[in-house]
Amino acid sequence: MSQTPTVNCPTCGAPVEFTPENKYRPFCSDRCKLIDLGAWASEEHKIPVAPDAEDELFSGDFDPRH
Repeated sequence: MSQTPTVNCPTCGAPVEFTPENKYRPFCSDRCKLIDLGAWASEEHKIPVAPDAEDELFSGDFDPRH
């Protein structure tokens, strides 16, 4: 018999059953899901970018017409 996989909620750390029936997975609740969404929206969470790529993208040499 297989055991139900359990993960920790990324927001509060509570144990969460990772099953299709849990509509908030990997979060424990709608509240934790919305807290995480708000963190992304306010840029508290960011995807790292290599400094060279960012410098090139936002450099003064960039000509938007090309």
